[in-house]
Amino acid sequence: MASSIPLLRLSFPLHHHKPTALLLPHPLKSTLVSPPRLRPPLQKPSTTATRCSYTPTPAVDRLISAASYFLPLFNGIQYGSFLFAKYPIVALPFEPIFPLLSLYHSVPSASFITFFGLYLGVVRNPSLSRYARFNALQALVLDVLLAVPVLLQKIVSPGRSGIALKLTAWAYSGLFMFVVACFVYGLVSSVLGKTPYLPLVAEAAGRQFD
Repeated sequence: MASSIPLLRLSFPLHHHKPTALLLPHPLKSTLVSPPRLRPPLQKPSTTATRCSYTPTPAVDRLISAASYFLPLFNGIQYGSFLFAKYPIVALPFEPIFPLLSLYHSVPSASFITFFGLYLGVVRNPSLSRYARFNALQALVLDVLLAVPVLLQKIVSPGRSGIALKLTAWAYSGLFMFVVACFVYGLVSSVLGKTPYLPLVAEAAGRQFD
């Protein structure tokens, strides 16, 4: 009886998923792997510098503002009489305006007319800019403050000699220097187109425009 050779059965484990086909490179296709595409670098958003727009103050508004501060100067220069008498050199810077000051006081009720003309023609005029109206109102408020010492002098009547007269002279001299400082500050600021804020005056004037 011929010997039988057992048949070898190669058994492969069966899986439930479908067999994947072996992928071979196509002969007509290049087997070289193409390099990955480089993304363009992210561009930063262009930042546009914001420039502050500066609108210069019109010349008419600057002229009205500068002229307004002559009213308290003309009405307050009388408080410098004590300084002018004791220190004549103090009067030298004011000599160019003395002829104009004499003309101003030669007109009857010039101060009264100028005050209400400035108030009605500038401060209460809506067609003008706030810049010109504010400066005119500051000049008027300062001019009103100058009338207070005169009223007090008439009420108190310190006399013509003694310590009371000396105190009055120094008080008037201090008031005169304050008026001159406000005039120079307001005049220069108005010519440059900037807004001056006078002490003791700006707050009262600003309330009218709030």
